Amino acid sequence: MIKAVVDRNAFHIGNQYLVENRVRIVEADDAQISSAVIGNSGLYEQTIRLKEGQLISKCSCSLPEEPMCRHCIAVLLEYHRWAQPRSGQPKKTKPSAPPQPAQATPNGSGTSASSAPSTTDLKLSEVMAFVEWLQPAMKALEHRQPLPDSPKLSGDIAPWIQAIRNLEQRRCESEEVQVNLESDLRDREAYVGRLTQQLQASMEEIKTIQRTSQQLQQELIVCKEMLVKVSEVASEVGSYDSQLKSIAGEMLSKGSQLDKLGNSFREVSTALKALTRTSATS
Repeated sequence: MIKAVVDRNAFHIGNQYLVENRVRIVEADDAQISSAVIGNSGLYEQTIRLKEGQLISKCSCSLPEEPMCRHCIAVLLEYHRWAQPRSGQPKKTKPSAPPQPAQATPNGSGTSASSAPSTTDLKLSEVMAFVEWLQPAMKALEHRQPLPDSPKLSGDIAPWIQAIRNLEQRRCESEEVQVNLESDLRDREAYVGRLTQQLQASMEEIKTIQRTSQQLQQELIVCKEMLVKVSEVASEVGSYDSQLKSIAGEMLSKGSQLDKLGNSFREVSTALKALTRTSATS
């Protein structure tokens, strides 16, 4: 957290002071740190205290580094390392936003970087323990893994970790809801796909029925035309039938006449035969 809010070069130099063992913590408790740092130009004294949720830093140097100088950074790093054995075992608690370090001004006065002051003083050891827990917690959140066990904290810092856990739980619940929604969406898409296939099959059937209907309509038109022709032929056959009956009647009358002529011819023949025999005898 310190590295994220201070000047990059100042953090690098302050960490170098820590590695070179230039930091001496004169006095420290849960509310204030008194220290001294051997800088490149001499010895500088610092006072860092936490009051009403605000981290206030003062240094005897005149460096314009913001929000705090390299010496105060080195002191906070040393205090973090010094306070580690005292941090205790993990405990599940609940956090709010951690306090922001303050700027060390050239004249030694400090300004707060915290935007929401608390009504109760916070313990620096607990803040450092929270920062120590926050780093692996952020990695766990990044890789979607369970949060690490919480340190034993009390006071105003206690709700911070629980707030992060609540947010993580809500994220997991949101992801579960999202998974359920995606599954439901896939089911609905599959159902819509089946309906679409059925609709396409129905459309094909409708097209087939339409083609069959058109063919039946054409056949019906042909049948109507054939019926018209048959009706015309039937009317012509009726007229021919009357003519045939008339001709048949005439043929019957002429047949009777021919029968009479035949009888007359037979009578004439008989008479001629009789005359012929008479002539022969005489």
